[in-house]
Parts: sequence; C-alpha cells; structure tokens
Amino acid sequence: MSEWNPVQAGVAGTISMSGLTVNRLGFGAMRITGDGIWGQPADRDEAKAVLRRAIELGVNFIDTADSYGPHVSEELIRETLYPYPDDLVIATKGGLERTGPGRWPVNGRPEHLIEACEGSLRRLKLEQIPLYQFHRPDPAVPLEDSIDALVTLKEQGKIRHIGLSNVTVDQVRRAQRLTPIASIQNRYNVDDRQAESLVDLCEQEQMVFLPWAPIQDLDSNRTVHDLAQRHDVQPRQLVLAWLLARSPSILPIPGTGSVSHLEDNVAAAAIRLTAAEVASLTDNAG
Repeated sequence: MSEWNPVQAGVAGTISMSGLTVNRLGFGAMRITGDGIWGQPADRDEAKAVLRRAIELGVNFIDTADSYGPHVSEELIRETLYPYPDDLVIATKGGLERTGPGRWPVNGRPEHLIEACEGSLRRLKLEQIPLYQFHRPDPAVPLEDSIDALVTLKEQGKIRHIGLSNVTVDQVRRAQRLTPIASIQNRYNVDDRQAESLVDLCEQEQMVFLPWAPIQDLDSNRTVHDLAQRHDVQPRQLVLAWLLARSPSILPIPGTGSVSHLEDNVAAAAIRLTAAEVASLTDNAG
C-alpha cells in the first residue's frame, strides 16, 4: 500500500442504518484504553493519532462504550475529534459496570441505563447519541424493563436509534415488540459462528450486524493462511475482507491502539474475494 495513496474506508461501500449511512468499515474504540480495558492508554498521543487517522482514512462510524476505561474511550473521542465531522456517527453502549481491569459486571436496571446514557452524552459532548446499544442483558432484570428505559431515552430525544449487544434471537424478538432495533452487536469471527442466525436475521430485516472480536484465533486456521498468502495480504486483513463479503448487513469495526494496524485494517476494504473463497471460509471454520 502506498503511503501517498492509502485505501479509504469508503472502498468497502456504504451501509444504511435506519436513515444513517456510513462507510462499511468502521472503528472499534475499545483498544485506545489501558490494559484490561482499564484506565488511560500507555500512550495517549498514539491513541489520539489513531482516532485522527481513522477519520483521515474515511472511517465515519466509531463504536465505543461507557465501560471502556471506564469513560476513557468516550473522553478521548471527544478530546480528539470534537467538533465532529458532519458525517461521523458515534455509537456507544451502556449496561455494564467496571470494578477493575478485565471485570465487567452487568447492570441492566433502568435507572442505571438512564444515568449511563446521560453520562455518555456529557462525555461525548453530544445532544443526541446516533446509536445507543444495550451492552448485555442482565439476568436479574427483565429485558423489557431495560428496553423500556431506552425507549424513554429515545422519546426524550437523547438517542436516535436503539441497538442490542450480546443477545439471542429470542431476546431480539422480545425487544422488537417494544421498539425498532437498528443493530445487533455480538461476537462473530471466522472461527466463532454462534451468532450466525443473528447475521442472517439482520440481513433479512435490514438491521446492521456489528461483529465484535472480528479478528480472533487465526493461528490455527489453515484456510485463512492459505488464502492470505494467495492474495498477498495479512491473515487479519483476509478475515476482514471475508466479513465484508459474508453479508451486506455486516459492518466490521476492528479495533486497535496502533496507527499502523489501523491502516492495515482499513486496507482490507480493497481485498476482493471470489464467491468460492468466501464459501471456503464460511463453510470451514477452524
């Protein structure tokens, strides 16, 4: 890739989310925090450089959460990018608490979700969050109670669209009885297909699917390595290209705290896989 003519995220095409249109390769802002997704990043200047470079490369969808840091990711986004580009869509999440590095207690109580959303609005310096996602259903709280809180926030104009994360098809259906759902964010990658039915559901019902942990466990996947060698790209780039080809509903949001890794990730937008290559990855996980 020439540094004078880098691949832009728009090469992947665009995707619409209930009236919001973004380039189909986004950025996940979890990794711009410290170890264990806790505290400040080791190099704040590099973290800010990653955010600025993402915008330069045409990324106009950033996914974050109040629990990343906690609060650190949202604060860095505001410090680095505000005032925001007109076309930038920032999605954030609420529903988890943080008690230490690597610890993620669930809290789906309505009062917590309302407080979390209002905190995100302040930290991001937004009047309305374009996409607010329920981070994880709380077994101790009826799902309907949690979703009702988000509906209230939407009616108040504090959020535009509601998304769900780490859910089952049944939970999606229960939420849809109360409000339209714009997106689903579950773990999904070439070796973890537990969310396959949710990918298909998003495609059928014009929702956006945001795969988290999109680049995982590549060392043992021979198909990935063989195809990466054939295309003369890195395995991580190859699986991002597969995600783009797997379904038009998928919006990959690979995260990193490194400018060079960010550029490699965005460059995956230019990789074109044949239908047979896509099928070989889709049908032969692991």
